[in-house]
Amino acid sequence: MSRRRWIAVATAAAVVALAVPSLWAYGASAGRILSSPREAPSIDVTMVMGAGVRADGRPSRMLAGRLDVAAALYHLGRTRTLLVSGGTGPGGYDEPAAMRRYLVGAGVPDEAIVEDPHGVDSWSSCVRARDEFGLSRLLVVSQRFHLPRTVALCRSVGIDAVGVAHDSKDSNPPGTRQGYAREVAASVPAMMRALFG
Repeated sequence: MSRRRWIAVATAAAVVALAVPSLWAYGASAGRILSSPREAPSIDVTMVMGAGVRADGRPSRMLAGRLDVAAALYHLGRTRTLLVSGGTGPGGYDEPAAMRRYLVGAGVPDEAIVEDPHGVDSWSSCVRARDEFGLSRLLVVSQRFHLPRTVALCRSVGIDAVGVAHDSKDSNPPGTRQGYAREVAASVPAMMRALFG
């Protein structure tokens, strides 16, 4: 095989390897991602995915957007409990605690918030929602670029999940573009976990 042909074959294989997991995520979440809290069905629990906390303990812009959507779901009566799923780390880094503070500041009662400090990635959050919190149905809040993978992962572990999107393209265009690019690569291990655990 000539060098040029070998490069063409290798390139095509790489494209397929990246495209198939993305197609899996979008296919598994088709019809399950909503653009507005007002479109959401009433489901007892909403899981809010972590997205980083600043050095001063405030949520990142992406995370604040997710929490605004979650608060709206609560105030509209679409959900009763907000499960805030994120990680913790050295120096007092605590995503769920920061998420709780923000939500309380947005008028959500403290008793309506449940923290999961071991939701270190999307897979862990979905598995723990099922195994630790006994959930089989929930709303999931994240950015639109992240929801296909998250909803697909939740469904792969037996959770009937519906995503409610925060549209970050106007409030954070660079972060949104990076998010879409990152999801292409992130869908590869996600599909492997969904298929093989």
